[in-house]
Amino acid sequence: MIKTFRGIIDDEGQNKIRLSTKKGKIGYRIVKFEIMTNVPHHSSTDTEHIVMVWKVARTDAQLTSTATTNPNFSDGNLLAVGLSTNDVGAEAYGAGYWQTTVFDREVFNQDIFITNRDEGGSTHACNYYLEVELMNLSDNAAAVSTLRDIRLNPQVGG
Repeated sequence: MIKTFRGIIDDEGQNKIRLSTKKGKIGYRIVKFEIMTNVPHHSSTDTEHIVMVWKVARTDAQLTSTATTNPNFSDGNLLAVGLSTNDVGAEAYGAGYWQTTVFDREVFNQDIFITNRDEGGSTHACNYYLEVELMNLSDNAAAVSTLRDIRLNPQVGG
């Protein structure tokens, strides 16, 4: 079964996607992640959105630092990254580039968080579309997933 989420996220913003259950016996895996600026082909605005999906919430300091602009694929809390650029000064008006990377083998059973930074000199919001596959987890798999998240981020446990 696939569950979808869509929304818009402000520059230096963070949205929470509620997925956790009381027993943690439902697992999720991202199967699709797409982003698009909310001002495509705007005649006076370059945009460079970096949108990331995280296992744990980012702090206020992280939302305005390189933690949310410089993807680190070795970070165990990172689930997906999207990059969208729109260069209005380009020879081809509104030339853009879009790329997403999803770590589709990563199974999680907790809430996830999406962050956005516009590094193009503007402060525009960005749209996102996310599809997650649902799967039943055994008691052992649920415990392993939860414990792994606690180990990666001690504040998850309390």
